[in-house]
Amino acid sequence: MYYLVSLLNSPLSPLTYSYEEELKSGNIVEVTLNSKTKLGVIISQTLQPDFTCNDISHVTEDFYEEKTLLLAKFISDYYVCSLGDALKLFVPSAKNAVHVNHKITTDITLSTEQQRAYEFIESHDKSLLFGDTGSGKTEVYIKCIEACINYGKNAILLMPEIGLTPQIKKRLKTSFGDLVALWHSKVTKKKKEEILADLHAGKISIIAGTRSALFLPVSNLGLIVVDEEHDDSYKSNARPRYNARDLALLFAKRENAKVLLGSATPSLSSFKNLPTFRLKGTYFQSQKKFFYENAQNELTETILKKVKEHLDKKNQIIIFLPTRANFKYITCRDCGENILCPYCSVGMSLHVIANALKCHYCNYTERVPKVCPACKSQNLHSNRIGTAEVVSRLRDEFKESVIEKFDRDEVKSQKKLKSTLIAFNEKEIDILVGTQMLSKGHDYHSVGLSVLIGIDSILNMPDFRAREKAVSLALQVAGRAGRSGEGEVLIQTQNRELFEEFIGDYEAFLNDELQYRKDIYPPYKKLLKILVSHVKDEKANEIINKVHKLTEDFPNLEVVGYGKANIEKIANKYRYTMLLRSSNSQELLKFAHTCKVLHVEIDIDPLSFS
Repeated sequence: MYYLVSLLNSPLSPLTYSYEEELKSGNIVEVTLNSKTKLGVIISQTLQPDFTCNDISHVTEDFYEEKTLLLAKFISDYYVCSLGDALKLFVPSAKNAVHVNHKITTDITLSTEQQRAYEFIESHDKSLLFGDTGSGKTEVYIKCIEACINYGKNAILLMPEIGLTPQIKKRLKTSFGDLVALWHSKVTKKKKEEILADLHAGKISIIAGTRSALFLPVSNLGLIVVDEEHDDSYKSNARPRYNARDLALLFAKRENAKVLLGSATPSLSSFKNLPTFRLKGTYFQSQKKFFYENAQNELTETILKKVKEHLDKKNQIIIFLPTRANFKYITCRDCGENILCPYCSVGMSLHVIANALKCHYCNYTERVPKVCPACKSQNLHSNRIGTAEVVSRLRDEFKESVIEKFDRDEVKSQKKLKSTLIAFNEKEIDILVGTQMLSKGHDYHSVGLSVLIGIDSILNMPDFRAREKAVSLALQVAGRAGRSGEGEVLIQTQNRELFEEFIGDYEAFLNDELQYRKDIYPPYKKLLKILVSHVKDEKANEIINKVHKLTEDFPNLEVVGYGKANIEKIANKYRYTMLLRSSNSQELLKFAHTCKVLHVEIDIDPLSFS
């Protein structure tokens, strides 16, 4: 008998293999390819080919259900990847899996507004909980999960990053005990095996985790909650370039399950397309005052004065910057050149403690030069201040205070993240200086002051979502101050009018932004990004021109632009990009599948444009 077999984690189309017995679609088998043993999935039976093919060497116990094959087929078609790449996302099912109905009663008591939100969610198959920071979204999630479990169903709760798991773990464990398990990339292989065994045995009813948790074999799925649904971390940067938030909506529809998206700063597409409940106010009584400083990327006297004021009051402080290291760039005052990475067309960042310049794209590192590589001048200066520099200066200024860094250079493990958050909440740290990690939904109990430095660099990015990203981030960071009591927010910006108008009313911002996007960008239009990268510049240019030639056969597509990427070279590969727009996603996908033969990177619904 002959079968089409899709090789897991392979870009190849399904290959034909033979086997003496009848196999079912979804069976996971071992096959050989070029003398190497590979895992593959039986897709379907097929006719005997006119060539000699290899035998299937072994049939494993694992398998994918029919519904998983259908979901993988959708991912393969929509995100333009091989079926093997799509299937590799999913964890196989077990033959002996059972479902156990559990009954649970949590000790959560909802406020009147939270109860209204809960009833709204229960009456819709899909919904958006648009709740202010501190309004108690998590309590509503827990009540929805409780109802789901008591209906005899299971639930998945997605979070954008591992960083959010310590606090949510505590909340969920308090409410649901051993019925909940955490799933993310840092969970050990042994622990994952234990979780899967418990899931198959019906001991676990709730999976909480990052986007990979969506692909577990959860039977009787009743609810998917996507927390911080606006977060770009739900979008995969590698093939298949799926968005877990969008797939959650699809998976829930296919499973007849509910889906609930939640955020204090929801994405424009969710706000426009989903039934929305607006949960206003904060769970705790709090007041906020906003201050603005007309400056960019500086640790100014105004900031230092405000920091001292709050330290004297024994308040804690968080300071946000978009840049790691000491400085983003080293520039020559004489010729104006930035010191670039030799392998990427980006400036290297200054790390003072290591006395090194480091590329944050390819990790190339070199000693800090004494002269400009371009003109040999010694007149070098650093600009775009980063987290390490702010920490260093604050420690010089406030010697009695405990000041820590909160970015990817400092927080490299789950253990470090957890210990830093515990230390901050127990007031062992006075000032936390960090990048966007600061805004990721962590609960800070006693922050009196939030400071935002460098927000304009996000606003000035060549990205149609720049306004949305900047205002959302400002609101998220501002929301960490005054969770209980009075809080102050200092925003350093030369675009005060924008933030002043919308920082207190994100709903008004979303309605305003919808007017800007009409007939041009999502959620009104669909986008497709094509990326070409090659070690030879002329070859990359030649391929993008071939892609452009193909667009002539697709009159319903609009080429927004094409040519060299914003970052022209990364890891010694030259990069060219094309952005296409259409009202019809099928047209975009047809084009994407047509130009796949040119070995280009295809990104439907892109979030990154660099």
